[in-house]
Amino acid sequence: MKNDNIRVRFAPSPTGPLHIGGVRTALYNYLFAKQHNGTFILRIEDTDRTRFVPGAQEYIIESLRWCGIIPDEGVSAGGDFGPYIQSERKDIYTQYAQQLLDSGNAYYAFDTADELEQMREALLKDKHETFQYDAAHRLSMKNSLTMTAEEVEQWLKSDKPYVIRFKMPANEQLTINDMIRGEVHVNTATLDDKVLFKSDGMPTYHLANIVDDHLMKISHVIRGEEWLPSMPLHVMLYKAFGWESSMPEFAHLPLLLKPDGNGKLSKRDGDRLGFPVFPLRWPLDVNKEEIASGYRESCYYPEAFINMLALLGWNPGSEQEIFSMQELINTFSMERVGKSGSKFDPEKAKWFNKQYLLKQPDAEICKEAIPYLHGKENLYDTKTLEKICGLIKERLHFVKEIWEQVHFFFEAPTTYDEKAVHKRWKEGTSSTMNNLIEVIKNIEPYNINECDTTINAWITSNELNLGTVFNSLRLCLVGELKGPHIFDIMDIIGKEETIRRIETAAKIINY
Repeated sequence: MKNDNIRVRFAPSPTGPLHIGGVRTALYNYLFAKQHNGTFILRIEDTDRTRFVPGAQEYIIESLRWCGIIPDEGVSAGGDFGPYIQSERKDIYTQYAQQLLDSGNAYYAFDTADELEQMREALLKDKHETFQYDAAHRLSMKNSLTMTAEEVEQWLKSDKPYVIRFKMPANEQLTINDMIRGEVHVNTATLDDKVLFKSDGMPTYHLANIVDDHLMKISHVIRGEEWLPSMPLHVMLYKAFGWESSMPEFAHLPLLLKPDGNGKLSKRDGDRLGFPVFPLRWPLDVNKEEIASGYRESCYYPEAFINMLALLGWNPGSEQEIFSMQELINTFSMERVGKSGSKFDPEKAKWFNKQYLLKQPDAEICKEAIPYLHGKENLYDTKTLEKICGLIKERLHFVKEIWEQVHFFFEAPTTYDEKAVHKRWKEGTSSTMNNLIEVIKNIEPYNINECDTTINAWITSNELNLGTVFNSLRLCLVGELKGPHIFDIMDIIGKEETIRRIETAAKIINY
């Protein structure tokens, strides 16, 4: 049964590609909502039109779809509380800004950027004090608190710019509970009078965020810790509107940290260390000159990507590491989300993908592998291709790596690993390999079991070194000392090709 009281939202800004930290925020919101049979909402916060990037909104929607984080309501899903794009809600914010002005909780400010800078410089020079537009300084500034009603009206009728600022109480002690960090104590004397509305008719993030959360009946605000400093202002806005009884609970998630050193994980870290920091390639249009890699295009399974992200900041309280989405929903709890940032480990991310790859049926891996077989897949029937995939999947982290592990099934070696030859191919090895050819010619029927029995018997009866023979044979067939069991290779490439490769190697590698 749907729990109408639990409503959470993921509210990104369309200013570029969605960072994996943002995906994790969306995931935690989604898990929390689903665990409580609540509603997960996608809202686009695009009030800062100067930073709007075309294609970013579509990218966000496609990223969540690929991850399996599907909104119940919002952009692309619809619902009863729309529009879900803030730029389409301008008229709504205007009336609430006016409500704050009428109640005395906000005021017009007319200071220009130059005047603010002059005040900043004067305070720094005279009092060595950093300027903040707050209760201590607002009465010395150009605003509706220091001007007559006539002056304010005349200014508003002109084309001169202005903003609406929140009137932060001068000295009020706040105690706010955060679901992750516990009680947060703040005195309003330390807070400035934030701009809520700009003269271009658009609200700032703070006003739009609070109004939308209230009107959309958001019960829990789960977001990154970079918004923790904004929490006192948001609480004061709820109080100013008289919405305290419906104020949501807050939870501020820890940062994702770079793998080495300190600080927040960034695209630069990914570029430097060779891993993606976005779920999908950015931009989605491959015709763009500069392309940033994504997890989808790097051949990660979305389930592995999500599993990895879930454990960056959340501890399940057990040794279990592999979780399906449903298991995450059943197990997730905000109480087990840590306060400290989590270092991103690119190697662990690969490990997660390997675990999901190993769970795939051979037939599925075979289908995924076709684009990476360079058109040589027609050398074998489907059943044999599936067998090849099953033999080597333990050696893969990604399906895209498959050619390096299977190329010898499709192409005879033309070179031989020098170090391996030096170590394993001794005087007389070519002669031994030529003798082995005669043994193989007489194996009937030619299959794994007969090859195993006949060749091992020949080695024993001739008192040959088992390791020397099989390492030399592997060099003949593969060109390197790698690959699955030697008799599996012989069975798949067939008797004639096996003999041909041994003959070639015995001629080329000749002591």
